[in-house]
Amino acid sequence: MSITTESELKGMQKASEAVALTLKEMTKFAKPGLSTKELDNFGATILKDFSANSAPFKTYKFPGYTCISVNNEFCHGIPSDKKILKEGDLINIDVSAELNGFWSDNGNSFVLGEDKNGHQKLVDASKDILQKAIYSIKGGVRISDIGHLIETEAKKRGYKVIKNLTGHGIGRSLHEEPAEITNYKDKFNLTRFRKNSVVAIETFISTTSTYAETQNDGWTMVGNKGGFMAQHEHTIVVTDDKPIVLTEMNEIWN
Repeated sequence: MSITTESELKGMQKASEAVALTLKEMTKFAKPGLSTKELDNFGATILKDFSANSAPFKTYKFPGYTCISVNNEFCHGIPSDKKILKEGDLINIDVSAELNGFWSDNGNSFVLGEDKNGHQKLVDASKDILQKAIYSIKGGVRISDIGHLIETEAKKRGYKVIKNLTGHGIGRSLHEEPAEITNYKDKFNLTRFRKNSVVAIETFISTTSTYAETQNDGWTMVGNKGGFMAQHEHTIVVTDDKPIVLTEMNEIWN
């Protein structure tokens, strides 16, 4: 969507507050011994307190309220009573929701407790690259140039990017134009970011894989060559200067 009125900005801010604080609290609540279903239920309660509706559940009938992916799962992990979190796990939580007709989206990858499996370097790379990408966005910048920046920064750190997972426009629905904000330079995409548009910018930084493949459950995605992936995501408003990071209170950069 494009922000044209103060009321639209306030609507996006409220929806973004709901998803950002839900993500922040879920990250803090996660602990060894907890099932991903318990973590999802905790997040669902916070969304309900905001009167917000889970976007994946509302839009796609996803079997959960948030997506929780663990270790070699890249994204869209289904919350489960059988999936128990352990010290050192690489966890990704993606929270998106609708509130009063406005939609917002954010995500966080983090290491649970002690970094026993050496995932923190990957997590830090993803966070740093997202920050660099977002603060390079303004009206008129080519979407492909931001993709080029993300892939270049990933390569510098010895990582790859996932080519079939992308950021996207958002606002009046979960996925809007621009439909694909890739993590690599798509030379065929001549689209530019538009001032006042709302977009969800996501990093998909990987150790070995370049594509994500859907598992038999129809949702969970893993790497085509295995390995691990970190994802971080903010919903922003594009301006002529620094973007407005609507989901900043999720504190993924802290």
